[in-house]
Amino acid sequence: MDYTERLTNVTVLGAAGKMGSGILLLVALEMADLKLKPGNEKRNFVLNAMDISSEALPGLMKYLRSQVLKAAEKKSVLLRQLYANRHDLIENSEIIEAYVNEVLELVRPVTRIEAAYDSFLVFEAVAENPELKVRMFRQIDSNNTNKPLFFTNTSSIPIGGLNTDAGLEGRILGFHFYNPPAVQKLVELITIPENSEEMVKFAEQLASNLRKIVVRSNDVAGFIGNGHFMRDALYGIEQAMRLAKDMPLHEAIYAINKIGQDYLMRPMGIFQLIDYVGIDVVRFIMMVMNPYMKDENLHSQLLDDYYNKGIKGGQNADGTQKNGFFRYEKGRPTAVYSMDKEDYIPFTGFAAKTDEWLGLVPSVVMPWKNLVRSANRNAIVETVFAAYKKCNDPGCQLALDYARRSREIGRKLLEDHVALSSDDVNTVLMTGFFHAYGPINEFVI
Repeated sequence: MDYTERLTNVTVLGAAGKMGSGILLLVALEMADLKLKPGNEKRNFVLNAMDISSEALPGLMKYLRSQVLKAAEKKSVLLRQLYANRHDLIENSEIIEAYVNEVLELVRPVTRIEAAYDSFLVFEAVAENPELKVRMFRQIDSNNTNKPLFFTNTSSIPIGGLNTDAGLEGRILGFHFYNPPAVQKLVELITIPENSEEMVKFAEQLASNLRKIVVRSNDVAGFIGNGHFMRDALYGIEQAMRLAKDMPLHEAIYAINKIGQDYLMRPMGIFQLIDYVGIDVVRFIMMVMNPYMKDENLHSQLLDDYYNKGIKGGQNADGTQKNGFFRYEKGRPTAVYSMDKEDYIPFTGFAAKTDEWLGLVPSVVMPWKNLVRSANRNAIVETVFAAYKKCNDPGCQLALDYARRSREIGRKLLEDHVALSSDDVNTVLMTGFFHAYGPINEFVI
């Protein structure tokens, strides 16, 4: 089966979710572009947007229309070429409207899994629950005579186990988009020995056509991205708990978060990142990964405590940040939750004191936003870490310790044969997590 034929009938499971909607958009655009190519006029393209929530599907279609319109406006020159034989389309606005309708006509919103029984390719973006995934895979595969390929968006569950439990005979691989899929450039491609060469080549071609940067990961729970993030988060939590022996916990959380954002020049500190992903989500991913870890325990009592208080973080439906470790105002953290007081304590009440304890940030340090735009960022980072090594303030020493631990985590991913190279680890952190530099570097030795 060639590339185009494989994409004539596709199903996205969990299409109305945060990840599923982005995957649906990307696949819909690729299928529409294929349909418009010469020779494909008579081919029937179908994209099933499957979600159990019928209430969410109208909103999904509204989202899809708005995003396809934006995409069409950016490629009006290409569309004019694709519609060269449509002499009734004169103005750019007419061509754009025709394309939007073309894409939307491919998509069929459905709530029943039976829609996937005719598909050649199934994207899965449902909850990170292995039993649920296996049950859906089994049901589709046992009723689909096309021997479909299954691309799972799992960020933590080993693919080999899903393959065995669902009896897919190697017709499944990990195609892990980063959030949001339509914006993020990274795809972690996780293959297993049972995958055919044809299947892997198809996955690589699809990722290339979607303009994604592909990093291959071996099939170890958490892969590269969560393999690093979960351990990085645990280290940040452990350091905050250690500081909390000498200061209130809410001040320690603020301090460690500042180390990540200001000293390590990341887009956000570790506690803010946990809030962004969701305390509940991070906690659950650790629970999924932990059974596969022989020599370590991926668990945080602090995450349990916050979760049990109903403090979960994550985003609202409109994309705004929910409160978690921090309270947010206009997207910016302004207060830290105190377990003792069971309320948020504003930064204004303690931040100046904590900042003074950490010490002055060396003058060579620059904000992440400026660093990522710099043409000589590596030289800047090297200068920053050299300054930390000459500084005895708690902030500098905490930054060095955190960077060294981050490097250890990255190198362990290599030693455990999760990542194929240090460049792959660095690419995932720089592309998927927007770090300005990779964790595996020589600056912090």
